Amino acid sequence: MIDFKRLDHILISVPPGSKEAARKFYTEVLRLKEIPGDHPRGAVWFEIADVQLHIREEEGHNPRSDRHPAFEVKDIQEAKNYLEKLHIPISYSSEITGRDRCFFRDPWGNRFELIEFDKENVLATVK
Repeated sequence: MIDFKRLDHILISVPPGSKEAARKFYTEVLRLKEIPGDHPRGAVWFEIADVQLHIREEEGHNPRSDRHPAFEVKDIQEAKNYLEKLHIPISYSSEITGRDRCFFRDPWGNRFELIEFDKENVLATVK
């Protein structure tokens, strides 16, 4: 058995030569706090709540994969309004009871899911 404690970090990739543009997008557009340091393989690290997002330049970057991290947000409508204001397209997928969710992609095609849980409906579907 593996006794998991929590998610620590997620690593995504950007094409070679994109690190500084990615740094700017994640700090200025998504307003994430960069974790300073000399990280392995030139990665840039950011804080998202209690999880870290690691970004590294990588040959063979696949810009349209459906793989994605999902982050719970306090107010999904506010998040959608913010993304729309910045002209970042929002997409949707299948509906899941108890979860209001949407997706967006960064400028390099990495997909992110944002979720706001409806606690009453989530608990009802688990019973």
